[in-house]
Amino acid sequence: MGDTVIGVDLTKRVFQIHGAAMDGQVKFRKKLTREQFRKFMAEQPSSLVVFEACGSASYWAREMTKLGHEAKLIAPQYVRPFVKRQKNDAADAEAIVIAAQRPEMRFVPPKNEDQQARAVLFRSRQRLVNQRTELVNALRAVLYEYGYVFPPHIAQLKSIEALIMEPSCDLPELVITECQDLLAQIAEKTARIEGRMKTLKKLATEGDVARRLQTMPGVGPLTALSIEAFAPDMEQFTSGRRFAAWLGLVPRQHSSGGKERLGRMSKAGQADIRQLLIVGAMSRLSPRGNRSIKGGSWLATMLTRKPKMLVAIALANKMARQLWAMLTNDEDFRDPAAATT
Repeated sequence: MGDTVIGVDLTKRVFQIHGAAMDGQVKFRKKLTREQFRKFMAEQPSSLVVFEACGSASYWAREMTKLGHEAKLIAPQYVRPFVKRQKNDAADAEAIVIAAQRPEMRFVPPKNEDQQARAVLFRSRQRLVNQRTELVNALRAVLYEYGYVFPPHIAQLKSIEALIMEPSCDLPELVITECQDLLAQIAEKTARIEGRMKTLKKLATEGDVARRLQTMPGVGPLTALSIEAFAPDMEQFTSGRRFAAWLGLVPRQHSSGGKERLGRMSKAGQADIRQLLIVGAMSRLSPRGNRSIKGGSWLATMLTRKPKMLVAIALANKMARQLWAMLTNDEDFRDPAAATT
């Protein structure tokens, strides 16, 4: 690889690039359109090209690799401290170069096309779920105005529909029509969600990685595919603890003077995987999942001393470490409690 680092500040139409030698000497500063940028980079000798990890960054990283360059991504929060005075595209591109030259800098691996496709499908389902929740809340709000109160749960739709279809319903005709329209929209969203879920479950049966992940209790198709779509290569993490920290499943530190101060969960990592692991942990602590918890085990002891949600987060942290071990060792889940008996 050459001795030039090229920082690129991505926008929709115009790219600001900053080229510098490894010793920091500036070689060029340019403002190029998308077409000019691709042509300019094709004419450059092999260099280290660095982008902020933002929209289209993985695509451009793959394109730079095709042109013979080495491409890397940096999280925006690691670039921000290197911006000098005023923030603009040129200053951002220069800050990307300065950050990339730091020997201790941590980079974000670009996603391949399959990972991005899975991420699009995953987020598409999540978006539909959010839209359906909005419609359900709107329906409940309309009925609340007329004295009907329903709990915020999707299972209440049958009771709401029964109320609307009741011949003796005392709601105004216009309100009944509006509620029927909302119910029709909710049904449409539900059908779309089920279609996405069917595709996700099919994908979860095709790959060996997703199949292996689902051997762990509390890990289903959504969690397995979210790890495939959003997690980098596990070799990037030296231990399961670092993977759990990357997910944001560790306490936030505010330590100084040799005194350790730990706060609430940091939530500073990958939100999709973290949320699903906590949901999976909660399912293992439910009345049905509780039956598999052996008396005297770590989990049983925690449940007697700590709130259920805190135990779920601790269990999600442990699950993350176990998932790291499963993927790095190419092994299915093995219950540690069963191994000691």
